[in-house]
Amino acid sequence: MFIDNLRFSINATVPVFLMMIFGWVCQRIGLLDEHTTAKLNKFTFKTTLPALLFMDLSEADFKAVWDWGYVLFCVTATLISLGIAFAYSLLHKDKAERGEIIQASYRSSAAVLGIAFVNNIYGKATMAALMIVGTVPLYNVIAVTVLSLTSPDKGKNDSKSKLFMNTFKGIATNPIILGIVVGIAWSMLKIPQPVILSKSVSYLGNMATPLSLIALGASFKTSDAKGKLPVTLGIVFLKLVVFCGIFLPIAIHLGFRGEKLIAILVMLGSATTGSCFVMAKNFGHKGTITAFAVMLATMCSAFTLTMWLFILKTMNYI
Repeated sequence: MFIDNLRFSINATVPVFLMMIFGWVCQRIGLLDEHTTAKLNKFTFKTTLPALLFMDLSEADFKAVWDWGYVLFCVTATLISLGIAFAYSLLHKDKAERGEIIQASYRSSAAVLGIAFVNNIYGKATMAALMIVGTVPLYNVIAVTVLSLTSPDKGKNDSKSKLFMNTFKGIATNPIILGIVVGIAWSMLKIPQPVILSKSVSYLGNMATPLSLIALGASFKTSDAKGKLPVTLGIVFLKLVVFCGIFLPIAIHLGFRGEKLIAILVMLGSATTGSCFVMAKNFGHKGTITAFAVMLATMCSAFTLTMWLFILKTMNYI
């Protein structure tokens, strides 16, 4: 069982890491330059990632499986994780990089990995979709707020009211949040999807993960990563070990089992999502810490996710 779980996790995570390596190699041999990579980041942020979230959420039957207690747990765990990530970021002297630290610490591959992971084990991903409703909109609202407030491009003389309006505008016009809202509304209203629309959206959505990972790898500069290893190790430890250690026992105590518990595990302990890098770059951050955190967390998550999965399986909770 352990070998099977290890094989499953490696199969889920190593291809992700290899796509980032591919992007880095493309940058090194001149196939992707800085200008092209920046355009690729913007294209992914504004089109393919929203399409992916709409594709995942618009087909879920939320009315049939809605569980207020489960959604509330996901929201609460996310907010507490944010508080821990914020406290950790205060240890870092460079204030302009604190936003990247916070986002990379609390934000998981809930949408991209969550549905695939649960679907692979249970043949369906209903609870993963429910977990996404409780966390992904919150992930993005928090990310826009944090990245806006800590952006190096933020004017030093901006008034508080202007800063608030810019942050609110960033949330209201965020393509990822719009994709989530439209996807949930489409599902709740049970609007049929014509084949032409469904196929077109799936084409875009299926490009989201590989394009964002290639852009991440192409943007990563090893020279910029020097000196970032200690803070990045802290991010990865929080992301893959600490949050699971805190909230999984609580989830078990509250009676969550099976598919619900696996979705919570993905929410808490999966690698930092590549869309963190896309958002960080779109809000004027360098993205070095984020890229390093995504790459390192992706490598380590093959083993930590397997560890948590093995523990839960051994104790008959899944």
